[in-house]
Amino acid sequence: MTAPVAVGVRRGRGYWASGLSSMLRFDYVTLRETLPFFVVLQILMGAGMAIIYGFYFADLPPVAATFIATGAPTLAIIPVGMAVIPGIVMQHKFDQTYDFLWSLPVPRLAIAASNFILFTAVAIPGVAVSMLVAAWRYDIDLSVSWAVVPAILLAALMANSVGFGFAHAIPEPRITNLLVNVIIFLVLLFSPIAFPISNFPEWFATVHRVLPFFHMASIIRAGFTEGLVDGVAVSYLVVIAWTLGSWALAAWVVGRRR
Repeated sequence: MTAPVAVGVRRGRGYWASGLSSMLRFDYVTLRETLPFFVVLQILMGAGMAIIYGFYFADLPPVAATFIATGAPTLAIIPVGMAVIPGIVMQHKFDQTYDFLWSLPVPRLAIAASNFILFTAVAIPGVAVSMLVAAWRYDIDLSVSWAVVPAILLAALMANSVGFGFAHAIPEPRITNLLVNVIIFLVLLFSPIAFPISNFPEWFATVHRVLPFFHMASIIRAGFTEGLVDGVAVSYLVVIAWTLGSWALAAWVVGRRR
C-alpha cells in the first residue's frame, strides 16, 4: 500500500509574490491586444473632454483654462477604473469564465492586486498625454511638482479599486452594466473636475465633498499648479479612505467565495 503524500499548505510571502507574478503575466497575455485601446480611450476621454469644454466659451480666463486642463488627468483615469475594469469582470461572467478565474492556483488577493497594478500602470501614459494635449490646447505653463506622481498613482488606484470592488460585489452583470453607465454619465458631466466646486449649489457641493471625484481632481491639480487648490490634505484622506473601503469590499467578496 502506497503511503499518502503529505501536501504542505502554500502560504508565505514567497508564495504570494509568485502568485502575483503569475497573475500579472496571465492578465497581460489575456489583455495585451486590448491594452492599447484602453490607453487611447483615456486620451480621448481626458484630452477630448477638456477640449470640448473649451468650445463652450470664445475666450477663457487663464484660471478657467487651467482648471479645464488640469482636470484632464482625472477625466482620463475615471473611464478605465469605473468602466473598463467592470467591463472585463462582466465579460468573464457572461462568458462563464468567472469561476475559472477564481479557481486558479494563486492567492485570491493576488488576482485583485494584479488588476490594480496592471491598470494603474496602463493609466500613466494616457494621463500624461491627455495632460500635455490639454495644456497645449489652452497654452498653459504648468508648475509641475513631485507631488503629481503620488497623486496620479493614488487617484488611479482608487478608481481601479472602486471599479473592481463593485463589479465583483454585484452578482448580476446587467446591473453592473447599468451602474457603470450611470456613474460615467454623472461623473463626467456633473462632477467638479474641470471647474471649481464653488460653481455648484451648496447641497451638491456637500455631496461631492464626500464622493471621491472632486478630491481626485484636487490632489492631481495641486501637483500641477500653485495656490489654486485648498484643503489638499483633506482630499488625500478622502481618496485614501475610498481606496481602503474598496479594498475591504473586494476582500469581503473574495473571502466569501468557495
